[in-house]
Amino acid sequence: MDKLTINHWAEEDRPREKLMRLGAEALSNAELLAILIGSGSTKESAVDLMKHILNDCNNNLNTLGKMSIHQLCDYNGIGEAKAITILAACELGKRRQMESPEERPDCGTATRIYNHMHPVMQDLDTEEFWILLMNQNYRLIKKMRISYGGITEVSVDVRIIIKEAVLANATILAVCHNHPSGSLRPSPQDNDITTHIKRACDTMRIHFLDHIIVTDGAYYSYKESGRL
Repeated sequence: MDKLTINHWAEEDRPREKLMRLGAEALSNAELLAILIGSGSTKESAVDLMKHILNDCNNNLNTLGKMSIHQLCDYNGIGEAKAITILAACELGKRRQMESPEERPDCGTATRIYNHMHPVMQDLDTEEFWILLMNQNYRLIKKMRISYGGITEVSVDVRIIIKEAVLANATILAVCHNHPSGSLRPSPQDNDITTHIKRACDTMRIHFLDHIIVTDGAYYSYKESGRL
């Protein structure tokens, strides 16, 4: 009999699909570890094998992490590669507990957005258009380059901007682009895209904070200029 791989499990017993559907927090320790080892033995699925091992550890992950490769390999279905994967995961969990949460930058003002983006854009010789996705406290979730290429203008798809904001669960959005010429004067296209983004954000109930034009040493803010 072949080993029972994830592809052979019943649909409701597939941890990977369950994680994608419900999130990692919905899985048991055994199911999470089963994803790592991938397959069990001819007698046990990966989930049942990890339940067996965890039971011998009194269902304590700290105890599991203290096991040796040799001890883990005593279980039918666990070889050196799987044992190493399990111990590496336990070590990562321990190291994560020792880390402080990453401090997300505050991008709540035009100056802060400029200071954050200027190092990225100061030496560009073509235009790039970026979005900054934030939570309700103006903390940056992530920034993304949406388009690039032109010397005097760049094409922007508002649908992509809104899609990325929704996927990131962002409640606040800011955009910025650079003017390689050094001019701080918004172009008619800049004005048009600002209007389109504002309308789309209003429809999706996302707060459109600002549109910043970045040059090497200065910036233009639609919000500070009273245009948002």
